[in-house]
Amino acid sequence: MAEPARMARAPGPLLRVENLTRYFDVSPPLLNRVFEGKGRLYVRAVDGVSFEIDAGETFSLVGESGCGKSTVARLVVGLYQPTRGTIDFEGVDLGSAKARAANPQMQARMQMIFQDPYASLNPRWRVGDIIAEPIRFRRILSGRAAIAERVGALLRQVGLGANDAERYPHEFSGGQRQRISIARALAGEPEFLVCDEPTSALDVSVQAQILNLMKDLQRRLGLTYLFISHNLAVVYHVSSKVGVMYLGRLVEWSETKTLFARPRHPYTRMLLDAIPDLAMSGRARTPVAGEVPSPLNPPSGCSFHPRCPWANERCKSERPEAQRVPGGGAVACHAVEEGRLPEGPAVAPPAIA
Repeated sequence: MAEPARMARAPGPLLRVENLTRYFDVSPPLLNRVFEGKGRLYVRAVDGVSFEIDAGETFSLVGESGCGKSTVARLVVGLYQPTRGTIDFEGVDLGSAKARAANPQMQARMQMIFQDPYASLNPRWRVGDIIAEPIRFRRILSGRAAIAERVGALLRQVGLGANDAERYPHEFSGGQRQRISIARALAGEPEFLVCDEPTSALDVSVQAQILNLMKDLQRRLGLTYLFISHNLAVVYHVSSKVGVMYLGRLVEWSETKTLFARPRHPYTRMLLDAIPDLAMSGRARTPVAGEVPSPLNPPSGCSFHPRCPWANERCKSERPEAQRVPGGGAVACHAVEEGRLPEGPAVAPPAIA
């Protein structure tokens, strides 16, 4: 099958996100607020996130449930509108609905793979119609025969058969449905894929198959991924760079091997300490303690300070800003900036199985 032609790229990152913020208004009705004397309530789902993704690489966001990873994914593809901040895709700011409508050619270059393969496919449509929809919408091909041939080629590309186009989603397993979701995403000939926990609903053996498929497609088609996951083993094996999120903020990012070999932020260290020590090395481990604070009323200063064993008065009152660190990457932590943290031990590469 002929590979889709790629547009000539301008120099610089493919995607640059600056101070991305999204608040959700969860206020009670106006009369309730008047009688109770309360103001509006906002969930700070994403609170000033910045990162860059170069063409051809995989940037992963990892963190506990509720930290804002999936909200970032939906902001990038335009399913949510940011409260403030910029989403720069190859020099074009797509942060507002008006900007996306004015640049359909840029919006068409990104697609999304959703977490749940059982909910993301229309159960009333045949697989062929599901995959053909982006082709028809973007007018990539015309004519029933040409579209059917392209659909068959996409199904074969993801490890299914061309005859599967006549079947319905309920006739497939979870892993097969996720392959169909990938085929649908590729049908629009994107360059950038946002993958929102695409393997979390699958069995471990099927996870490995889907991850291998995605890495193979990335090599062959030159794709760029924003990968969302809470599974550190998956993140280690698919990522070029990793960003660690906590309560809507990016607390650390670095190249994958650097982050696992030398985690700096206390939260990153605690996440990595939660990985089972299969080698039984006996190294000291600090388990993740406490509960994630409510995004309705986050702590002052560093939002991680109630759970951090190295927090001091500055951490409780002053919000840390990301600082570049030797060896690449950045970390937002007063204890790292002041040199108060002991050197953290390297963590063995985690296994998916």
